[in-house]
Amino acid sequence: MVTKSFTVNFPNYAEARPVAVVVQIASKYDSHIYLMSGTRKVNAKSIMGMMSLGICNDEEITVEADGDDEMAAADEIISYMTSIN
Repeated sequence: MVTKSFTVNFPNYAEARPVAVVVQIASKYDSHIYLMSGTRKVNAKSIMGMMSLGICNDEEITVEADGDDEMAAADEIISYMTSIN
């Protein structure tokens, strides 16, 4: 299992699209992937779960991945969520 924390870099105009892209990225991997914010933990492959997380710009998020491709999954999600323009 790999757990990494990072700060989200969403543009101020961000709507649902960045969250949908995170779900698409997570769904490519076989690992179980979760995003955590405060006391909330949601399945990164669930669009409804991700929308309910209410991720904001400059928010501290933790990604947790467990499986054969856990490192690649966590790294790609972090790369996307920290470099959205």
